Amino acid sequence: MTETRSELQDKIYGGKRIGIDEAVSLFSWDLIELGKAADFRRKLIQPSEEVGFIIDRIINYTNVCEAMCDFCAFHARANRIEPYELREEEILAKVGELAEFGGTQVMLQGGLHPKYNLQRYVELVKCVKSRFPGIVLHSFSPTEIVHISKKEGLSIEDVVKALVDAGLDSVPGASDLLVDSVRQRVSPKKISTEEWCQVMKALHQNGLKSSATMTYGMGETDLQKIEHLEVIRKIQDQTGIIRAFIPWSFSPANTKMEEIIPATGVDYLKMVAIGRIFLDNVVYIQAGWLTEGLKLAQVALTMGANDMGGVLMEEVVVKATGIKTRTNEGELVDIIRNAGKIPIKRDSNYQLIKSFD
Repeated sequence: MTETRSELQDKIYGGKRIGIDEAVSLFSWDLIELGKAADFRRKLIQPSEEVGFIIDRIINYTNVCEAMCDFCAFHARANRIEPYELREEEILAKVGELAEFGGTQVMLQGGLHPKYNLQRYVELVKCVKSRFPGIVLHSFSPTEIVHISKKEGLSIEDVVKALVDAGLDSVPGASDLLVDSVRQRVSPKKISTEEWCQVMKALHQNGLKSSATMTYGMGETDLQKIEHLEVIRKIQDQTGIIRAFIPWSFSPANTKMEEIIPATGVDYLKMVAIGRIFLDNVVYIQAGWLTEGLKLAQVALTMGANDMGGVLMEEVVVKATGIKTRTNEGELVDIIRNAGKIPIKRDSNYQLIKSFD
């Protein structure tokens, strides 16, 4: 028997888990109706009207990468940015600037460098932690971890343990789109969906938290978008390590996929809202101001999103596609407040550092 829209509404407002087909049908809902449902679901998991942000910095220590994804404009062989590798003293100088600014989190990110082994990654962690023990290293990616595992002939669990022993605090769950047919088309040299899940389980075994991103607008179907969310929901059911879901639209400029028509603002808001309704076990959904712009991110705060992510003292990967959105603490406080929310500065564990109420 086919479920009616009224029955699905009852299910959503009753706080019940929805299925894949039900989630796909939400793409046809009116945007305002969908946003109200998503905000209701947000209140079920986080009744507070607080919206947080963190002072952090992304440090891309190299752009030499064997993956050479079609959707990336930053890797060296994209022929737009010269290949480089940061020296340890350069990395430490950038962390020092963050610390002086009052920042608390560093994201070390790089490509799949053909010459980097486990020892190199361990050295990167130790050099930062020895000089700045109070800085949280939310760094690397599942793809980098699998890259190290294969290069060293070690299990994913052993690689994660070595990084934890060196001082790694958490790992961003960079996910792209967790549908293998899409991954084979746009990033065939990166990890599979199953390998991403294996990394998440290894992080859980070693006591680390993570996140889950979503890059949509790469020619995938609505069903494939929901299949991505289903992978995240299942992993969260199994591990509970995903602190936040972060969707953003693909920026085709300067990539090998320039012919793709960019997703719209409505597409983004629907993705945020549907993500909130479907991911009933993830507390925080970040409003993607970097790729979507500050105004659209502000609207997302009324449609299920409840975090603004990082101020991002340094970001170069998205910038390589031509997007130049920047922000600061004062601007984020105003944006959150003007959305009718309570702005807070938070740490990596989403704990309060300062309230601006």
